[in-house]
Amino acid sequence: MTFVCPDKNCSLCPRLVEFRSANRLKFPTYFNAPVPPFGPLNAQVLIVGLAPGLNGANQTARPFTNDYAGDVLYPILKKFGFAQGEYKKRKDDGFELLNVRITNSVRCVPPENKPTGEEIRNCGKFLTDEIAAMPNLKLILTLGGIAHNAVLSVLGYKKSNFKFKHGAVHFLDKHNLLLLNSYHTSRYNINTGVLTFEMFEQIVAQFASLLAQK
Repeated sequence: MTFVCPDKNCSLCPRLVEFRSANRLKFPTYFNAPVPPFGPLNAQVLIVGLAPGLNGANQTARPFTNDYAGDVLYPILKKFGFAQGEYKKRKDDGFELLNVRITNSVRCVPPENKPTGEEIRNCGKFLTDEIAAMPNLKLILTLGGIAHNAVLSVLGYKKSNFKFKHGAVHFLDKHNLLLLNSYHTSRYNINTGVLTFEMFEQIVAQFASLLAQK
């Protein structure tokens, strides 16, 4: 199956279209379009975040790039051998992911970084197609409860049977996939101590161990 990214002028979500149009006027040098995933389709791990940040991925056209969340995520992935190169917060920095792909539940930047339930559902078909297009996929890491619920929804699982909890591992039997939960690597979570660098290192070490066993 071939994965197709949303069109740069995707019109599925009127509120996001309006916000995108305003940002194109306000930030004409930004990407200001649905942000493509990052990493190979033949990866065994898919990391699912929330949505592009206004001055992060919405600017750079790469998930978690030029965003505090990426300052946490990318160096730790590299530390555990899931990336190579130097992360310089821009799409052309030559930084590469190894056996990992990164995407978002919602591909367009939402106002105040808060997508609505309808917007998450509208974008779900792209997440469904992306998962189906990854032939070697073994594990999905969800960053935060919204991403966790989005994955369960697009794959057809009851959310009540798979409660989000940091460090929890769920088996999605219909797809033979592992679902691992982590708090999002956002600045807010780091600053408030909800998530620490050490805690996220443990998550990456955990999925590395799970891959070795699967």
